[in-house]
Amino acid sequence: MRSFRILFALGLPLAAIAMAGAQDAPSPQVPDWALPGSPTHKQVPPPADFHRPTKTEMVPLGVFDGQSDVGSAVVPGASSYDAVTHQYTIRSAGYNIWYSRDEFRYVWKKMSGDVSLAADATFPDPQGYDDRKAVLVLRQSLDDDASEAVVGEHGSGMVHLAQRADQGSQMTDAQYRFGGTLAKVKAKRIGIEKHGSAVAILISLTGEPMHQFGPPIETHLHDPFYVGIGFCSHLPAKADTAVFSDVLLENQAGRVQ
Repeated sequence: MRSFRILFALGLPLAAIAMAGAQDAPSPQVPDWALPGSPTHKQVPPPADFHRPTKTEMVPLGVFDGQSDVGSAVVPGASSYDAVTHQYTIRSAGYNIWYSRDEFRYVWKKMSGDVSLAADATFPDPQGYDDRKAVLVLRQSLDDDASEAVVGEHGSGMVHLAQRADQGSQMTDAQYRFGGTLAKVKAKRIGIEKHGSAVAILISLTGEPMHQFGPPIETHLHDPFYVGIGFCSHLPAKADTAVFSDVLLENQAGRVQ
């Protein structure tokens, strides 16, 4: 602020003052553990006591009731809905949706009982990070370390079902990850279904009818919980975009299509 006053006193135009302020602004501080994996670096779990409070906007979006930056990535997220195309666009940075805490933009509805959720997920930028994740999420709370069940589609095309069984515990995933560039298969549509305590992944690889893949996992989400779509760039300080089309959300099981 002192440097702004000096520049103003010197009679510099406001645009020049603003530019000077932008140059003086510190770049986002990213801890080493949050940096993405590379040939010279490995991402590791965050310290057990590391948390950032989630930032929430109680602004409805399409069929959803609110929007949150879960874990408050160092670059704020954004989300929008096109009422003509019925597409949701989510822009977010965030180091991961994994380990014992998450950073991602989440568009959600609070629900109870059984749930069916499905969407087509695409990434407009083909050059984005392979591990970026478009997700369908059932989540106990908006805390960054909440228990949850997630169907995630990665930028590489890999799809998997994962869960954090208890708040603050490490994420685990079912041993039937599939698809992606190695298999030369990318899903056309993904879905998640909760029936009692059982949560299953559903998929259409090429446009065939949605079908369950593998057995369900057991979760212990208590009513009410959060249901929604989200995205994480997998880059702590760089935002990317995912688009969700033809979103289906029903308050009963067996409705994914």
